[in-house]
Amino acid sequence: MTPEHVHCLIIGSGPAGYTAAIYASRANLKPVLYQGGQPGGQLTITTEVDNFPGYPEGVQGPQMMQDLETQARRFGTDVRYGLVTKVEFAENPGPGRPHRVWVDEEHEITADSVIISTGASAKWLGLPSEMRLNGHGVSACAVCDGFFFRNQDVAIVGAGDTAAEEASYLSNLCRKVYMIVRRGEMRASRFMQQRIKAKENIEILWHTDTLEILGDNEVIGARLKNTQTGEEHVIDVTGFFVAIGHKPNTDIFKSYLTLDDHGYIITEKGSTRTNVPGVFACGDAQDNIYRQAITAAGTGCMAALDAERYLVTLEMQEQPAGVNEVTTGVDLSVGEPVIS
Repeated sequence: MTPEHVHCLIIGSGPAGYTAAIYASRANLKPVLYQGGQPGGQLTITTEVDNFPGYPEGVQGPQMMQDLETQARRFGTDVRYGLVTKVEFAENPGPGRPHRVWVDEEHEITADSVIISTGASAKWLGLPSEMRLNGHGVSACAVCDGFFFRNQDVAIVGAGDTAAEEASYLSNLCRKVYMIVRRGEMRASRFMQQRIKAKENIEILWHTDTLEILGDNEVIGARLKNTQTGEEHVIDVTGFFVAIGHKPNTDIFKSYLTLDDHGYIITEKGSTRTNVPGVFACGDAQDNIYRQAITAAGTGCMAALDAERYLVTLEMQEQPAGVNEVTTGVDLSVGEPVIS
């Protein structure tokens, strides 16, 4: 079967993928976007989003993702459901040497440019109650959801820098923060440990495991166990935050792209370019610091602009000598996108 050829392929959805699609479509790149295993990304399992510009009253996560998808489709993005299961990125891509991608193990696509927006998945404790109450008091992002628990008592699980930073953030909003640490020490830097220990409303529960998060439709507490004494007790909290790390969804690319020690795609400073020409990464697949919807959308915009400029160079290579014009929406006299 002859492979399908596309100018710009976007792998993954969410704020990064859909924003890349909007910009790529407006630049006439005719992008094809595959939504992946979780269409819309992590925000589809989030209830209220209160910190994305343009929604003064807040918005439900699934609705925001539907809005972004609708906008991408409006400009001509071919949005498809499917999972990319294999890639073969060209070592020396160029005219006639595209990247190859397989969807659902069967459908082969060749692409002049690829934008990766596969995101990262939060690591969870694996408790049934945690999954049941996810989005109803259980969260993996204090910066995203801490606002909803102002002047309330909350708990956070974790012992690294991220957990310490989020505990400190929550302490400025919440009445009391229980920090649940499994061992008798933390992995966080000394500075971060000193910072949280100086907070009067943070109580560190050492040698503690979470057995169950309590509540039917919303969090009302957590049942904990001291791993040294075996003693169990309950804390009354209305919010439960899990900060034990994220895993970027990048395993499929590791044979071709340079990843950091945690699996995040390394991009060129100030751009979304990877080590492979014509392959760009945006959103949480390459951002291990901010991990916000708005920053993901911003890098999605960058990826589309970077892809557009790259495709211009390919078209210039294909043009016969003496031809100076292309029709990609870029003014070659200045080398910047035409803004409309």
